[in-house]
Amino acid sequence: MKKYDVFGVGNALVDIIAFVEPKFLDKQKIDKGIMTLVDETRQGQILADLHDIKKELRSGGSAANTMIAIANSGGNCCYAGKVTHDTYGEFYKKDMEDAGVQFETSPDKEGHTGTCVVLTTPDAERTMLTCLGISTSLSPNDIDLEKLKSSQFVYVEGYLWDGDSTKKASQLTMKEAKANQVKVAFTYSDPFCVNRTRGEFIQLTKDYVDVVFCNTEEGLALSEKNDPLEAVAYIGTLSPLVFMTAGKEGAYVCQDGQIELVPGFPVKPVDTTGAGDAFAAGVLYGLTHGFTPKRSARWGNYVASRIVEKVGPRLSVKLANKQEEILKGY
Repeated sequence: MKKYDVFGVGNALVDIIAFVEPKFLDKQKIDKGIMTLVDETRQGQILADLHDIKKELRSGGSAANTMIAIANSGGNCCYAGKVTHDTYGEFYKKDMEDAGVQFETSPDKEGHTGTCVVLTTPDAERTMLTCLGISTSLSPNDIDLEKLKSSQFVYVEGYLWDGDSTKKASQLTMKEAKANQVKVAFTYSDPFCVNRTRGEFIQLTKDYVDVVFCNTEEGLALSEKNDPLEAVAYIGTLSPLVFMTAGKEGAYVCQDGQIELVPGFPVKPVDTTGAGDAFAAGVLYGLTHGFTPKRSARWGNYVASRIVEKVGPRLSVKLANKQEEILKGY
């Protein structure tokens, strides 16, 4: 028996969430609906212009959101990320631990904790401006190998391939996982991330990845196909198990080359922030608790549906012990 269900590795970022009108994005010359990396000066300008708008703080980063939602589902996980001894860093550590996730990395003394300003417009689409801060200094030395070996899965976010140090930490995580019979789950994170490192992602998936997570746009980018079914089929030649989300339609599951669309749960979206992270959490909870991939995807769809009904990437209800009720007959 493993002590942890999932060992997560990712950028440790404090999400600063605000609702804005499209004209705010236009005024700031911000590209809508994507994640853009910015420096501390630019982030400070954005926050200054948001001073009259209500904001919420959440410990975040893609993989961190997933760990938190796994804990909410009743799972047991830990996380490796990098923060510092500033206000945001202290908030991050406490918020993660309050959410039920063992936070792995001791705070650094210098630098600034990374932040992600999440701007949600009335159409429920989110636009993210990320200042990575000290999160980019996550290194192989920050990976607790004993906790990794004590986990059923490791879960690594593709965003980490944008930094040399974080990339090395991810590579070590995957190699050690393979050497110790720990399953490797990997999310492609963002279509721009895929386009920047497509060749590496393909080779990485072939060599190490047991479970792939992506959305349709990321799947199309990696496969260079124009059809979602062709995209998921292609990724299925690289990894034995693939989960590709398809918005309100649900999610494709490709297991050993066999593809099925698992339907979603109809909801009226308020904010899509963290939907993909929540889906991955539901799937990983399922896979670590004896669910079939199809049933895991169904639970992932449910967790994601609860996320998009509210503001921000954090569930407001506890889902532990709700699986049998929700998945009845599935």
